[in-house]
Amino acid sequence: MIKKTVADVSTALKGVEDGMTIMLGGFGLCGIPENAISELVRLGVKDLTCISNNAGVDDFGLGLLLQKRQINKMISSYVGENEEFERQMLSGELEVELTPQGTLAEKCRAAQAGFPAFYTPAGYGTEVSMGKETREFNGKMYVLEEAFKADFSLVKAWKGDEAGNLIFKGTARNFNPSMCGAAKITVAEVEELVPAGELDPNEIHIPGIFVSRIFQGKDYEKRIEQRTVRKRN
Repeated sequence: MIKKTVADVSTALKGVEDGMTIMLGGFGLCGIPENAISELVRLGVKDLTCISNNAGVDDFGLGLLLQKRQINKMISSYVGENEEFERQMLSGELEVELTPQGTLAEKCRAAQAGFPAFYTPAGYGTEVSMGKETREFNGKMYVLEEAFKADFSLVKAWKGDEAGNLIFKGTARNFNPSMCGAAKITVAEVEELVPAGELDPNEIHIPGIFVSRIFQGKDYEKRIEQRTVRKRN
């Protein structure tokens, strides 16, 4: 059994350099690779292209990288609640490529599966399709979208084993599975790391073949992006 375990987040992110393209799993603040993001901040790498559904909030998640001006380009589907993201985008400090959410997910999955491109009806006739090949299938127009090309994919799972097999919990099973194996190197941080063979094979969401390095994370905050409560009567 090949062991994918590394000692810590610093070892896991060995090889990350300025100007790289990095995928980051999560949706809002759910299932984001908190430890890996903190390490990127510590490393001070810059001119990054980040592929993620959104950019967290001002003081958490990818918002921490935006504060330090470490991101040169964001490829995402939602500006979200991040005011600094919005400010940098509107001022022209940050290059932003807004992508339909389903297309974003499929561009990850296509890279994971080894497909160079695919056709989708999403975005046809809008700015999204400008400069892209279009084609008609069965009377409907489609846009050709290319799969992502990334250097690192950073994902977060609930539980994993030494061989890199992963289990996601609840809605944290969002963009994380489709980003596994979609880059040259996939790093998985997990809340619980167990010996190989301890996970029930029927419960594994991503097999270890898609994971390059795995480590046990720590000090997870698990913030709630928007807390909604009922008023007392």
